[in-house]
Amino acid sequence: MSVISTNKTEAIAFDESQELDYSQTIFYAAAIGLIGGLVATAYYFLLENSMHLVWHSIPDLISHYFSSNFFSSNYVWITSTIGGLLVGLTLYFMGLPGEVAFVVEKVHDPGRIDIKQTPAMLIASLFSIVAGGSAGPEAPLVQVNGSVGGWIASKLALSIRTTRILTFCGMAAALGAFFGAPLGGALFALELPHRRGLEYYEALIPATLSAILSFVVFRLTTGLSIGGMYHFSSIPSLTLINLAEGFVLGAIGAAVAALFVLIFWTVGAIAHRLEHQTILLATLGGLAIGLIALVFPQTLFFGEREIETIIEAGSTLGVTMLLLIGLAKMLAISCTLHSGFRGGFIFPLFYIGAAVGLAIALGIPQVHPTIGMVCMMAAVNVAITKTPISTTVILSVLSDTAMVPVIVISSLTSFLLTLNLNMIKTQRSRPDTGVE
Repeated sequence: MSVISTNKTEAIAFDESQELDYSQTIFYAAAIGLIGGLVATAYYFLLENSMHLVWHSIPDLISHYFSSNFFSSNYVWITSTIGGLLVGLTLYFMGLPGEVAFVVEKVHDPGRIDIKQTPAMLIASLFSIVAGGSAGPEAPLVQVNGSVGGWIASKLALSIRTTRILTFCGMAAALGAFFGAPLGGALFALELPHRRGLEYYEALIPATLSAILSFVVFRLTTGLSIGGMYHFSSIPSLTLINLAEGFVLGAIGAAVAALFVLIFWTVGAIAHRLEHQTILLATLGGLAIGLIALVFPQTLFFGEREIETIIEAGSTLGVTMLLLIGLAKMLAISCTLHSGFRGGFIFPLFYIGAAVGLAIALGIPQVHPTIGMVCMMAAVNVAITKTPISTTVILSVLSDTAMVPVIVISSLTSFLLTLNLNMIKTQRSRPDTGVE
């Protein structure tokens, strides 16, 4: 009897839910985009000021008042460990806000992200990133802005279909601002929930609009430039050989991603023993991040700016050191995410690809360094996130190159070779397709 009553209640709730017409959907998509741009701006300034305080102002004060080299020599691991402790305390007292797999799961069902988890995600992610963890701001921004879209939908009592569209708009707004590539950000938000490409096509235009408006607001308020983020050396006109290189690099990138997943799950198995010791696990994770950075300082932080260092001076490191940096970054990402640090792994994956791609170009001079790095950045990321189209668009903007044919070949090769490599376990087909 209770089951029948429950079913009737759910049916009534479904009947009472509302659908938006297209003009209303566009209106709310625009509103979410504007809000998303403001949220991204606030997060950006808070993060930048916090990073400057921890990694510039405090070290300057220490060197001014203490003549001993102890603090300067040990500042990195001490700071990352304290950051880990703060992450653990945040998670212990405010609860676990979820991560990428959690967001993907909620997109599928119930179509929205609970906004109550926003404070914990904001605070934990700020501590995580400032502490030097290999996790970027894209995941917290996606969760926060996605929850805004879902919150609006819940207030309007919208159907799960329309709620999901507004959630996608929030996610796209976050990525459009963060990547500086509105179309790529929107496509990434729509590809990420699935293992086999974009499926919620009806959300494409609203999500793109949200991403564009968020991008405009973010660039207007922060003063950041529009266009390529990295200064890769220019490449000669593409040839069929370059297309073949894209295919080979895609296959190598798939293998690199498989190695990363192996390392990731190995670290996860070790960390699992402390999963109920939230504070201790996060503190040990911070210590591990700091110790790795003592040997490989290039692994500190999430990699957005560090990629430019690889481009400018990576060739002086040599093939072996670049490969070791790539391995160390895999370990740093694994320690970061499995210890409870909150953040995304898109730019860390790009960094691995850049390091390994340059190593390949140095070892095989026939491969242009720009082609090697950009194609490997695409291949490694696509193998993990299953986002071949959006990754191609994003990297074509970030690299400011005319390499779309080669990037898309590398992306699709990696994508097809890793269809059964599922690191984000909650990725699946939309429920109304009948496909798993």
